Order: sequence, then C-alpha cells, then structure tokens
Amino acid sequence: MTIRLLDSHLHFWRIGGPGQVWPDADWPRIHRDFLPADLHAEAAGRQLLGAVLVQSQADDRDTDWMLGLDDPLIRAIVTWVDLADGAAPDRIRHLAAQPRVRGVRPMLQGIADTEWILRPELDPALRATVDTGLRFDALIEPRHLPTLHRFATRWPDLPIVIDHAAKPRIAENGLDPWRDEMAALATLPNVWCKLSGLRTEQAPGQPAEELRPYVAHLLACFGDRLMWGSDWPVLRHSGDSYAAWIDTTLDLMGPQAPAMLDRLFVGAAAAFYDIDV
Repeated sequence: MTIRLLDSHLHFWRIGGPGQVWPDADWPRIHRDFLPADLHAEAAGRQLLGAVLVQSQADDRDTDWMLGLDDPLIRAIVTWVDLADGAAPDRIRHLAAQPRVRGVRPMLQGIADTEWILRPELDPALRATVDTGLRFDALIEPRHLPTLHRFATRWPDLPIVIDHAAKPRIAENGLDPWRDEMAALATLPNVWCKLSGLRTEQAPGQPAEELRPYVAHLLACFGDRLMWGSDWPVLRHSGDSYAAWIDTTLDLMGPQAPAMLDRLFVGAAAAFYDIDV
C-alpha cells in the first residue's frame, strides 16, 4: 500500500559533531553518522513529503548545527533549549524567528526530578514559548504522565505532543497505569501524541504484534491528534528498517478509511507543526 508520509519525528547526527555525545559505542547499530542523504536512501520508494527534525543532544551547539542543515525533506525543526537558563526567553525568541523552527524539547526523560517541568523558575521560558507560537515536545516516561497532566492544564495555550507515547513498558507487557493516564491526558485539547518509538521499547525478539493493544488505545484516545513518526535512526536499534515500521504500523492499525490513514501519516503532524503539505 502506497501512502503519503510526513514523518513527525526523526534525527540527524554526526559522531563527534557539535555537542554530540549520544549515541556512543554501546549503541552499535546507530553509532555512525546519519544525515539527510541517509534518509533519502532509507525512504526510497516511499512517498515521503518531508519530516520534522528533532534534537538529539542537550546542547545549543547541536541545535545550531541542525539549523545549518539544508535539505528539502526538513520541513520543521524541534530544538533544545535550557529552560532553566535566565537567557532562555531570548534564546527561544531567537529560535522562533528561524523559518523552520516549530518547537522546543527539554529531554525530560533524562532529568531525575519527575516534576522538574513544574518549577516556577522555568515559567519565563515557557511563557516565551507560548508567546512565540512554538510547540512543546514532551520526551517522557510513564513516571511523568501525572506531572504532564498538571503541566498541560497549567499551560492550556501551549500545544504539547507526547513523544513515543511516553515509552510504555512494552517489554513487560505493562499497560497500567499508563493506559488510564494517557486517556486522561487525551481529554486535554492541547495534548497530542506521536505513534513512534514503540519498537525500541520492546524486548529483543518481542513480536510487533504485541504492540496492538497500545496502538489501539492511542488511536481510541487521541484520534485525529495521533501522528506517525519513525524515530529514525533510533528505530534501527530495534532491528527495524524505515519501511518495516511503516508496514508494521499499517498492520497494527487494521482496516481504516483512507482519510483516517492520511490524517495519521500526514495531516496530524502538518496541523500540529503548521507545515504546508
């Protein structure tokens, strides 16, 4: 089945490049450069309209390096900003003035304090994010879901997307309390979700079929606020190729109307990130 694709989530990096510290040699399948030419090769034969390039390093230098990449597939960029830095509001305003920048991502999964994002000293940076029209990518784990609900309620004018469906504990077939907490977040109109990164959360050898209840729940909860993403090249760590994850997603979705599939694979990301397709 040939479908249009607007990939809501992928990365580029150069090993040893500006601010690059991950992946390292402990991630042998992805410990090499991944650049636009690699994406073109990986997605060959697929109708890829473009992609959202998401930061992979907690470093301003990586963001500046991404901004210097010039390729027609890069339709939007999600940047890293140190929200706790007193200069963050100015940095956010500077980034928001760049034509392709659409959002910020503070990499909450790597911060020990689960409630860090609620700290009042971050409010000036978050206010600048709202005022400049940027979006917020929430890179979180299940422990963050109640906190994210409080955060999203506090900032109702901030469009938020949950990366990788909050990385549910799929290797343990753990649905609860993730299931109820995601459903609660889905009731908030400013919260969206990415159908991405799920294969990487599985145990080695765990079949993709075991993702079916997670995918069904996300679709039931988020509907037209659910967007497909590859999480490439991290996806390759699971052993999957770009094409394989597309086909797996189609299988897990089951029979769907063409309009619904187009919303999942193109329309939701276009609407959230304000991309003209």
